[in-house]
Amino acid sequence: MKCSKDKFYLDALFLYRIYSIPSIRRIPMLSKLLEGINYFIFNCSVPASAIIGKGTFFSHRGMSVVIHKQSIIGENCTIGTCVTLGGKGKGIDGAPIVGNNVTISTGAKLLGAISVADGAVIGANSVVLNNVHENATVVGIPGKEI
Repeated sequence: MKCSKDKFYLDALFLYRIYSIPSIRRIPMLSKLLEGINYFIFNCSVPASAIIGKGTFFSHRGMSVVIHKQSIIGENCTIGTCVTLGGKGKGIDGAPIVGNNVTISTGAKLLGAISVADGAVIGANSVVLNNVHENATVVGIPGKEI
């Protein structure tokens, strides 16, 4: 829950932080219930097994964000709406690993066992299938560094 002057509001990342606490995860029914509430309210899939660093922000309260259960997101990242961090299909291992201070713009898709280095920017609606270097900007389908 974030505080903005006199407003308090709930967002997907706040719920994730609750149901990913190790003591809550030991009660699978409670963890799954909170994960389901997150899905119902924000139409997002953020599993408890994903690792999301401190200071990371989901714009628009995390609407339609989908994160793979093996994904790792660093600290102080910004993730736009409708972003997907996913695998390449059933039976293919690996999920995106995102560094610190990364911006992933609205609608971007990061697929497969790729890594996005610190300070990178992923443009809106880009489809990233390869590793991204430090402080690079990636745009397009498929994503290319510019």
